[in-house]
Amino acid sequence: MKKLTCFFLPVCIIILTLPCRANNIQVGTPTLPVINSTAQYAMVQFDLSWDNSFRDDINWDAAWIFIKYRTSTDDWQHALLNTVPGSHTIPADYTCSVGETGGNGMGLFIYRDANGSGNTGLSGVQVRWEYGSNGVVTGTPVTVQVFAIEMVFVPQATFAVDESPDPNHFYRTTINTGDATVVPTGTGGFLGSPEGGHPYALTSPASADWPNGYRAFYCMKYEISQGQYAAFLNTLTNTQDAIRFMGQNGNFRHTIGGTPGNRAAGVPDRACNYFSWMDGAAYADWAGLRPMTELEFEKACRGPFPPVAEEYAWGNNFIAASAYTLNNDGTPDAVVTNAVADPAGNVSYFTTDGTINGPLRCGIFAGAGTTRPEAGASYYGIMEMSGNLSEGTVTIDNIAGRGYSGTHGDGILSSNGHATNSDWPGYSGGEVTGADGSGSRGGSWDVPDIIASVSARDFAHDPYSHRDRIFGFRCVRSAP
Repeated sequence: MKKLTCFFLPVCIIILTLPCRANNIQVGTPTLPVINSTAQYAMVQFDLSWDNSFRDDINWDAAWIFIKYRTSTDDWQHALLNTVPGSHTIPADYTCSVGETGGNGMGLFIYRDANGSGNTGLSGVQVRWEYGSNGVVTGTPVTVQVFAIEMVFVPQATFAVDESPDPNHFYRTTINTGDATVVPTGTGGFLGSPEGGHPYALTSPASADWPNGYRAFYCMKYEISQGQYAAFLNTLTNTQDAIRFMGQNGNFRHTIGGTPGNRAAGVPDRACNYFSWMDGAAYADWAGLRPMTELEFEKACRGPFPPVAEEYAWGNNFIAASAYTLNNDGTPDAVVTNAVADPAGNVSYFTTDGTINGPLRCGIFAGAGTTRPEAGASYYGIMEMSGNLSEGTVTIDNIAGRGYSGTHGDGILSSNGHATNSDWPGYSGGEVTGADGSGSRGGSWDVPDIIASVSARDFAHDPYSHRDRIFGFRCVRSAP
C-alpha cells in the first residue's frame, strides 16, 4: 500500500489517493489535473497496465474502470462518469466505451483499438468524473479510488447449449436470436438441433431481454480474487461489512482478514471462495456489473462451434489426471510445476487438487505460448471456467431465474450491504437477500471432473444460498 498523498488543487478539492491492484492489473496513483468548476467535472488521471492483453479477429480483453469517492462526511460513493466516449482521454492505440446504468456512466471499458498482444502500459489515462451529478460541491475535500477489473469481450454470435450425463441436462439447442422468448423449433441448428432463444422443452423466460448469451457481453477474465473482494469490503460501512465479510481466514486457503475498513488478503491473487449468491450479487452491484446466466456461461466457454460431448471449457474432453504440485505458492508467481501438455487440459478439480485443499491463483495455467487446453482457457480466452471454484449463475429452471432481465448494478448497495436490483434472483423487499433462481456451473477443486464439463447442470438450479469453500463468483456486463 502506497502512502496517502494530498493534492491541494486550485479549487480546493483534495485528493487522497489509494492504489488498486487486482490480479495482474495495476492502477497508478490518481491525480486531478483538470477541474472545471463551472461545468462541475474533474478529469481523474492515472496510469494503467495489465499483462497478456490481446485483440484479434474474434475478440479482445479490456479493463473495466470505475471510480469510488468519499467526502469527509460521507461513506464511499460510486462516481458518475460522462457518457460520451470522446470526453475521456485514452492513450494512443487504445480506445474506450462507456457502460451506462440508468443514463449514468458507471465505468469505462478500455481496450486495444487494433489487433495485437502483449503486456500493456498506458500513461495518463483521463476519465471525466461528473462530480456535480454526484452532488459534490466544488471545494469539498474528497478521497478517490480507481478500480480496474480485467474482462473479455464475448461477441454476438450463434452458439449451442448441449446435453450431458446429468439427468437435468439441456436438450441440445442452437441459440440464434437475442430474443430469449423465441420457442426453439426445427432441426436446422448445430448437429441437427432445434433453433430459438432458449433451450428446447423449457419454459420461456419472462422477458425477451433475459440474457441468453446470443448478444455481446463482457465477462470477467478471472474469478473474483481475494484481493479484489478485500478492496470491495474496504469501501463498505461497518454495518455492510458485518454482512459481507466471510470470516473464513485460514479455512481452505481463504486469506481475507483484518478489521472493517482495513480488510486485507494474505494471498490477493488467489481466487476468492466462500461466496454466497448474496455476496456475489452485492459485488456485482457495487462494481456496476451483473450476474451471469447459465446460457452466457456455456457461450463464454464453447464459443460459436458445434458442441463436443462432455467437453471442458478448453474445447475437448481430455483432462489432467494427476495431483498437482505448486511452486511459489502464496505469491503472484505461484505456478503448477507438473501441468500437462496439449491436448489434455489443465484444471483444478478433485483429482488434480491432491493435497492443495483449496482454490489456486487466478489464471495460474496461462502463460506466453500456452495453448487453450494448457491454459485451461475458454474459446474467448476466459480462465478457469472449468474447475477451481464453482461459478454462480442465474438459472433458467425456475420462475425466479426466468424473471431476470439483465439489469446492471448502479454502484449503490442497501444500508445492510445487499444488492438492490429488483430483477435479480433473491430480491425481496428492496434487497437481494435470498438465492432462489440462482445456481452454479463449472465445478470446483473439490468435485469430480465430470462436474467441470461445460454442459453439466448438476447444481445449476440449486440455490447458491450459503457460503461454501467451493463457491466463487464472476460478473458480466452487456456490451455497450
